[in-house]
Amino acid sequence: MSGFVPYGRQQIRAEDVEAVVRVLRSDFLTQGPVVPAFEAAIATHCSVAHAVAVNSATSALHIACLALGVGPGDRVWTSPITFVASANCALYCGATVDFVDVAPDTGNLCIEQLEQRLVQAQRGGQLPKVVIPVHLCGRSCDMKAIRALSQRFGFSVIEDASHAIGAHYDDQPVGSCRYSDVTVFSFHPVKIITTAEGGVAVTADPAIAERMARLRSHGITRDPALMTGEPDGPWYYQQIELGFNYRMTEMQAALGLSQMDRLETFIAARHRIARRYDELLAGLPLERPPSDASGSRSALHLYPIRLNPDLDRRRVFETLRSHQIGVNVHYIPVYLQPFYAKHGFRPGHCPSAEAYYLRIISLPMFPDLSDNDQTRVVDILKDAVT
Repeated sequence: MSGFVPYGRQQIRAEDVEAVVRVLRSDFLTQGPVVPAFEAAIATHCSVAHAVAVNSATSALHIACLALGVGPGDRVWTSPITFVASANCALYCGATVDFVDVAPDTGNLCIEQLEQRLVQAQRGGQLPKVVIPVHLCGRSCDMKAIRALSQRFGFSVIEDASHAIGAHYDDQPVGSCRYSDVTVFSFHPVKIITTAEGGVAVTADPAIAERMARLRSHGITRDPALMTGEPDGPWYYQQIELGFNYRMTEMQAALGLSQMDRLETFIAARHRIARRYDELLAGLPLERPPSDASGSRSALHLYPIRLNPDLDRRRVFETLRSHQIGVNVHYIPVYLQPFYAKHGFRPGHCPSAEAYYLRIISLPMFPDLSDNDQTRVVDILKDAVT
C-alpha cells in the first residue's frame, strides 16, 4: 500500500539539525544571539528595517494590533477565508471584528467589497482602525489598492502573510511594508519555512518595532529614557505596560535561520510542482489557481482547486482521504464558527466566501512531494471527479 501523502510537510535536513544542536550546546537556549540573527535574516530578505520574532504568528498579529493602538471600542476588519487567528487577534485587544467578502477566484480580500463597506462605514461613523488582508495560499492581495483606501479612509494595515514568506508583490518581497504598517509571517511546520512553531512581525516603523519587541516580553524595558526615574543600577528594568511572554527560543530561531538559506529553493520547488499540477489537471471539471499577476510571485503555500458546482465535494474529499491522500479545506469562513455566531454573525454575511468554501480542496503541496506521489494524487482525483 502506498504511503500517506499530507497536504503539507516540513523539510528538515542535516544542517537544520546541526544548527539546533549547536544552540543546545551553547550558553543560551533563550534570549541569546540567534534570535536577533534570525530577525536580521528576515529583515534583509524583506528589504525592511525591523523584524520582531515571536512564538507564533498569532502572537505576532496580537502585538501588531496592540502596537497600532487597537483597543476597546475599535473595529478591525479582515477576510473570512483564513484561519481564526486573523480575527481573534482583534478580540484579544478588546476590539470588535468584522469580515469583508473575498474575490471568487483567489479567495483574497475583494477590493470592490472593501471600498463599498468603507463608504457605508464612513456614513455611519464606524470605520475600522485596522484592516488585515490575508495573502491566502501565498498569493498577495492587491496591496496598492488597499493602501490607497487606507489613506483615503484613515485606517492602518497589517498584512497577514502567514502563507507568504518568499512571495513577491509589485516587484518587491512581501514584507517590505511598502503598502502596510506591519506584515506577519508564520513558521508552522506546514508553512514555507519552519521554526516548529513561531512567527515574526516586520515593519519599517521603528516606534512600532520597539513597542512590539517590548510587548513580546512582558512590557519590560531596560531603556532609561523610557523609565519613570533613574535606574538603580545596570541590572535595573521596569515594566511600563502589560505585555506577554511571546518570545521565540534560540532553538526555534536556529532552525529558522538554517531554513532561510533554502527559501528560494523551497519556492522554486513549489512552483515546479504547481506547473505540473496545472498540466496534469487540465480538462478536469475543476478550476486551478489563477496565474501570478505581473510583478507578483505566489509563495504557493497551498495549491487549492475549486470543484465544479455539480460535483459532491465531500465525496471527492473522502475518496482522496480513503486512498491516503491528506487533502484539506482552507478555510471554513471564520464567522460561521459557533464562537462568532454568538457574536451575531449569520450565514450570508459574505456570500462569495461561502461559495468559495463549498468548492475548495487543497491538494498536497510541499517541496519534497515526488512526481510519483503527485501523479497518484491526480489519478485518484480523476477517478473521483469523472
